[in-house]
Amino acid sequence: MNTPVDADLMGGLIHAADIHGITKHVVGAVIPNAKGRVLLLHRSADDYLGGLWELPSGGVEAGESLTEALRREVTEETGLTVATIGAYLGHFDYLSRNGNQTRQFNFMATTHENDTVKVTEHDAHLWADLAGQQQVSSAVRSVLASWRDTH
Repeated sequence: MNTPVDADLMGGLIHAADIHGITKHVVGAVIPNAKGRVLLLHRSADDYLGGLWELPSGGVEAGESLTEALRREVTEETGLTVATIGAYLGHFDYLSRNGNQTRQFNFMATTHENDTVKVTEHDAHLWADLAGQQQVSSAVRSVLASWRDTH
């Protein structure tokens, strides 16, 4: 699923989540570098889902659009500034730490080339090649496969 991002799409995504009883919205970013590697972040062992490699991602705050949340979360978690938000790459559902039905909406994003990653909420980052991308959950692997289909 590689759908261009527009207001109709965003409204439809939220509406569908509401219909499915989703109570928490999260956004995730697939951020490639010039070499085609994807930025992954590592959760510290003592964190919820500790040891997991994941996309830069985080919760959508009240009154915030999905794209606003994506820009904010990427900056908060990585120190990077989103330059563009590309295609919608699909979603997956999971239970949050608090037991909330959560849906993560995933988008392609680019950042400014001169930015350096500065992790704040994770203990490591990796610019993952195809082999490195296998360290993520099966849900994130599906999102990455969708991203690879775009180029």
